[in-house]
Amino acid sequence: MKKEYDFSGMKAVRNPYAAALKKQITIRLNSSTIDYFKNMAKDVGIPYQTLIDSYLTDCALCKRKLTMRWK
Repeated sequence: MKKEYDFSGMKAVRNPYAAALKKQITIRLNSSTIDYFKNMAKDVGIPYQTLIDSYLTDCALCKRKLTMRWK
């Protein structure tokens, strides 16, 4: 490799995947829910936030609806 490269002649290119980038938000979750995903993430070998994102993405893609019944 060269010690120096000249990038002055290069043109900027937009990121074609920019629309698919993740957005940081703040969300409140129960401690037991976080512990559940942290333990599952250790078993799978991925970060727990990635695991939660995967679950939520799957729900959105499959258009799952939550059914709740109050007792």
